[in-house]
Amino acid sequence: MQLPEQPVAGQPDPTDRAEVRKIAHAVETVLQEEMATYHRDTTPLPVVGDMPPVPQPGQPPMSQWATDASGVLKAVSVASLPIGGALWIVGQVDPLTLGIILGSPAVAALAVARLVAKIKDANQAAPQPVTNHFHGNVHHDTRTVTSTTRGVIANTRNQLPK
Repeated sequence: MQLPEQPVAGQPDPTDRAEVRKIAHAVETVLQEEMATYHRDTTPLPVVGDMPPVPQPGQPPMSQWATDASGVLKAVSVASLPIGGALWIVGQVDPLTLGIILGSPAVAALAVARLVAKIKDANQAAPQPVTNHFHGNVHHDTRTVTSTTRGVIANTRNQLPK
């Protein structure tokens, strides 16, 4: 198939560089408008006030050890549900199943006892709070200090008011 030597009516001439640049610029403009990767949020920011903090949803803040122990306890409690559900559905009781059913509360009780012992040890190892009681007149120093720093190598001179 041969290309026509004369341009088709209504179509731009493909050999005209100015026309090609104009079409390329139009395509680039459309692509840039469609592919915008920014968004400006013009909503005003909330005013910061003197309200107390609000409890956030989710797990409360605690030490890493307490978080791990709580996860283990949750996993152990969830792991006993499928066993109990399976035994209830099947409806058969053999010695091994009976041992699992009766042994899981004992294992859970041992885990809780171990957790309580660890918490007790951690509480005793923590430094005890110090409470100081002072008696007598209290003097509040209300002086202000004026500071001046000058030079290439900083030299600060604090002056007490006279």
